[in-house]
Amino acid sequence: MTLSLDGPFRGSAAVAAGLLTRGVLRGPRFQRLFPDVYAPAELTDDLVLRSRAAGVLVAGRGVVAGYSAAELLGASSGPPGGPAEVLLTTPHRQSYQCDGLRVHRDRIEPEEITRVGGIAVTTPERTAFDLARWAPTLTERVTAVDALAHHRGVDLADVRVLRNRHLGAHHGGEVAGVLRLVDRRAASPMESRARMALVLAGLPPAVQHPVVIRGRRYYLDLAYPDLRIAVEYDGADHRTQERARRDLEREAALVSAAWRVLRFDAHVVLFAPERIVAAVRAELAAR
Repeated sequence: MTLSLDGPFRGSAAVAAGLLTRGVLRGPRFQRLFPDVYAPAELTDDLVLRSRAAGVLVAGRGVVAGYSAAELLGASSGPPGGPAEVLLTTPHRQSYQCDGLRVHRDRIEPEEITRVGGIAVTTPERTAFDLARWAPTLTERVTAVDALAHHRGVDLADVRVLRNRHLGAHHGGEVAGVLRLVDRRAASPMESRARMALVLAGLPPAVQHPVVIRGRRYYLDLAYPDLRIAVEYDGADHRTQERARRDLEREAALVSAAWRVLRFDAHVVLFAPERIVAAVRAELAAR
């Protein structure tokens, strides 16, 4: 197979193949992501690139896993600046202790591995099983599995099969509780986080609730239909001129139908979720 220099690659392999010299490798054309793993300098050093680079680093000894696997599988839910994650599949004691990399050691079966762009990655179901154990909080664990269920169609029954197959896995006993809270209708991780703030406060909302006003159907991120209270996440994409115009039209229609719309941005969802709970609780009491 021809070695490509368009994405992450082994520097030693590129030099041995005569594709470049060590001097060029260490020059401005390339960036070093991990020991002996490089990529073109113009590529953005984000979780996707670091995850692909991690796959090159552990090729033959491990697979991309956790938040990195979710990223490559198209079900992003982790922190953009977080480390790449890998799961070692061999008893080799290489530590891979380097910045920007988190290494897991766990049992994994061959059928729990797939490939994305030539990189070995845990399957969507195995990724859900892992993140239901590895993510730092209950909210983040549910958020990660929500995203995999929504974007990759992960069947929670298959995750339960993995839990039973890997009895004794670290934090495996917590997986059942996570799965009970998962809702595949959640359209974004921020929506999942807002929902979990309300669920944990004893105020579970409806998810992606449909409302028809003057023949037009709208879907509300979160809602309390009986009291006509909507809870919406205001993401960065809502700030474009076209999206802002549509949001104004949507909110006007909802208000005309006696809906109260509560909006929250990323800062509140991530760092002050108690404000969501307080606002919803006050509105529920008022109505």
